[in-house]
Formats: sequence, structure tokens, C-alpha cells
Amino acid sequence: MPNDKPNRSILTKRAVNASVAVASSYGINIDDPHILADAYSVRIHLRPAPIVARVSTITCVLRSPIDAWLAREISVSEFLLSKGAPVVPPSDLLPARPHHHDGLCMSFWRYVQPVSDEVPKSAVVGEMLGELHSVLRNYQSELPFLAPPLNDIPRGLDRLDSIGNIVNKSDLVILREAYDKLLLQVKNDSGDFLQPIHGDGHAHNLIPTMKGLLWNDFEDTCFGSIAWDLINLDDEGRATYPNAPDSKVLEPYHKLRQLHGIVWVYALLPEFPDWLEPVKVMLNDIRARLSIKDVTKKMTLENI
Repeated sequence: MPNDKPNRSILTKRAVNASVAVASSYGINIDDPHILADAYSVRIHLRPAPIVARVSTITCVLRSPIDAWLAREISVSEFLLSKGAPVVPPSDLLPARPHHHDGLCMSFWRYVQPVSDEVPKSAVVGEMLGELHSVLRNYQSELPFLAPPLNDIPRGLDRLDSIGNIVNKSDLVILREAYDKLLLQVKNDSGDFLQPIHGDGHAHNLIPTMKGLLWNDFEDTCFGSIAWDLINLDDEGRATYPNAPDSKVLEPYHKLRQLHGIVWVYALLPEFPDWLEPVKVMLNDIRARLSIKDVTKKMTLENI
């Protein structure tokens, strides 16, 4: 797999320039844009303005059109703010909607100054996730069902099949069969735990500020089982979540999250080769569940 870091560098520069161009078109002065994060999207503090631009660079490869994802994020954040939930607000210095420039789509958020780089304790995250879910139950706008895995996995598998030289055919069969089986399980899940959820509710999406911990990054918000968020918590975190489902309910979501991570990383390797080694371990774990079930030696999954 070729290293595409130079291309990513060009893409990151485009993201910075695009965000500055859009903000400047609204009369916002920017003289020192500072990159806060550069992975599957780029986050830029448009200094000295109190604005963070979030520019979709690589995520949109699997989530196209990306506009709907960014619009949902803004809508959910505005709803939560109206209910007094602790979330990072969209910027009020330009329209709160997806913006476009130079082929890139972006949204703009109020810059909040972190007061620490310490990861919140699990017990705190579990309690806050319970409070967040309680507010989200009243969100009335339509949300897609389990959008992150049910969009990204099939699109990622199709991309891997099309590219052809990233994952071998037998592994692609394994991944497709795993998805088909897990899809049946989550679609037949009980309605007891179904509601609007964060979609990526973990400790790293909480920002410690002078006003306390603030949730951010609602791009993955969707309708589904709270289990999809709860699998990000350890036992301590789940202990503080009110009436958390038991491990039997969580198990298929653990496996779906693992599969999502594998497909996501492999499908986006041409653009982002950095995280290949960790995901190989997860793929090996799925291979370990294989058994040969018929004379044609078709690969199927056991216990998934």
C-alpha cells in the first residue's frame, strides 16, 4: 500500500484554505488558522475568531453525500442546546448549515477552550451518557437506523471489492458474512432500548471546559439501540448508566463495532494508511472464528 501522506498534506491545506475562504466571505477576520486535528476530517481553529471549522476530507468517501450527515449533526446539537444539554454549539457568526468550497463540505462550531487533556473517568461518562440519552428521546426529527455501521460497512465492502488489492477474496467473504449475520441480529433487536443515540458516545467526545464537560461530534447520531453507545463504556461506566442492558444485549453490538472498525480502516487505506497495523489484529480475531461447514469449503462464521 503506497504512502499517500503527501496527498493528504495537499488535502489538509485545501481544507484550511476552504474554511478560511467560507468564513471570510461572511466578514470574519482570520489571520492564524490552527489545525486542531487531522484524521478523517480536519478541524481548524480559525484564530483569532472563536470558530472551529470541521471539514470533511476522507470521511465523505464512504458517506457521500456528506451534507446530510453534517446537517443532522447541527440539527441534533441545536435541539440539545435548546434543552440545556452540555454540548458544543454551532457558531453563531455564520449560518448554521453545511457549507461548500473547492469541492469540500464543512460546518462551523464555537471554539471552546479545553482546560485539560485528561480523559474523563468512565463513571462520569456513563452518567453523562445516560443524561444525554434521556434528552435525545424527545428528538422528533427523522434519523436513519444505525447509520454509522449500516452505511459504512456495505459501502466499505463494495469499495474493497472494487479496488481489489487491499483485502483478499477470502477475507472479503468473511467480512460480508459477518455483516449479514450481525445485520439480522440488530434489525431484530427488541424495541426496549431503541431511541435516538449519539452514535459515537465515548469519553474522547467530551471536552473539559471551564463550564464542565461538553459533548461534541454528533455526525454519527442515529436511531438505534442504546447498546451501540454503551459498548464504548467499560464496566465502571455502565454501572453509572441507569438501567443499562446486560452483556447479552451488548454482545452483537460489540461485534458490529469491531467489524465497522475493520471495514472502515481497510476501505480508506488508499487515503489514510496510518492505522493499518491495529486493525490487522481485529481481522485476525474474526478469522479465528472460522469453521469449514460443507464440502465446498465455503467460509462461514461461528458465534457471530
